[in-house]
Amino acid sequence: MTRILIATVGSRGDVQPYVALAKGLIAEGHEPTVATCERFRSFVTGHGVAFEPLSDDILLLLDSDAGRTAMDESSGLVGTIKTNIALAKQAGPINERLLGDVWRAARTTEPELVVYHPKALAGPHVAEALGVPAIEALPVPVVVPTGDFPVIGLPRLPLGAGYNRLTYRLVSAGYRQYEKMANRFREEDLGLAPVKNAAMPTRMPDGRPIEVLHAISEHVLPRPADWPEHARLTGYWFLDGEDDWTPPQELVNFLDAGDPPVYVGFGSMAGRDPARMTREVVAALEQAGVRGILASGWGGLDTAGLPDSVLAITEAPHDWIFSRVSAVVHHGGAGTTAAGLRAGRPTVVCPFIVDQFFWGARVADLGAGPTPVPQKKLTAERLAAAIREATTDAGIRETAEGIGRAISAEDGIATAVAQINDVLAASR
Repeated sequence: MTRILIATVGSRGDVQPYVALAKGLIAEGHEPTVATCERFRSFVTGHGVAFEPLSDDILLLLDSDAGRTAMDESSGLVGTIKTNIALAKQAGPINERLLGDVWRAARTTEPELVVYHPKALAGPHVAEALGVPAIEALPVPVVVPTGDFPVIGLPRLPLGAGYNRLTYRLVSAGYRQYEKMANRFREEDLGLAPVKNAAMPTRMPDGRPIEVLHAISEHVLPRPADWPEHARLTGYWFLDGEDDWTPPQELVNFLDAGDPPVYVGFGSMAGRDPARMTREVVAALEQAGVRGILASGWGGLDTAGLPDSVLAITEAPHDWIFSRVSAVVHHGGAGTTAAGLRAGRPTVVCPFIVDQFFWGARVADLGAGPTPVPQKKLTAERLAAAIREATTDAGIRETAEGIGRAISAEDGIATAVAQINDVLAASR
């Protein structure tokens, strides 16, 4: 039995895959602990996984008016730069506290391996202090340079591989702002000497490359040929096992009352005007001539006064609800995109921020859905056209079904656990 600390920070999409991985590690006899924001304590422990708390401050920042405004403006090069500038002053102290939180969690759990999301900056430094290996794990391809596509958040331009690789230098430049903070943490908390490039996302402080596991299916994102050997695609890490979930009778009755509806849900993405968004979505469903299920989630969508053709729910397990609808409309988060594709359903992505634009483009490039409808440009007419295309185009439906079968045949968690075991074996 190996003690493993899994450190991750962010929204539900930054936590759920790691809980799934932890359950896979438990099944293999390991003893993982997920260290993440306090908000997710009951979510983590409810799945039988040990928990250590990290600060909720980053979530509070993103939930604030300033955070929502900044994230609304985060698309494209200019928007991404504006967002980083807008949030940098508040994010600095938050990240400094998180460094200490991860170290406290490590002292409590005494791990023999540290698995970390790159937003948990302490990961490789804590591993060095403990003399144990580290693995970087993430659900988006954002830290390993490639000529195949630009870094997430920057535009796809017809400038070739050179441009694409160049964009990843901006990621490294962004991490450099944390270099003094990381070295202060090394000296004052860990008793380690300062190092050059202390905040590099893909290397240990001594310059050695870190094993990077991407929880992504190769059927959705083919592995770039120019990635180094230590960067891997494992397949998705799905958190299933919701067989004991009982749907509300109202939902069962609605599903049984007519043709399969279209699912619409934007997760924790609310935008600055959820009421307007709801009006446009409902009008789009009516114009497309389809029934709809509207999942309000954390996004604050206004579900009052809906027509009989639209049912509002708070949430439902994706692996349960997606198999019962005709198409899925969502924000394009990595986990939601994966769940919709695994279900073999045509997908309409309405991206709000950063990586959601990337996944929306991938869905369209694969032919599993229409061109994305960004939330800033979302109107009833645009969304209705996309929904009609998703629900009536036989080619899209057949492509989505084929991708669903391919993803369902994978076992990303088993692959990731095997690679973690290899790292452990090599370290011993």
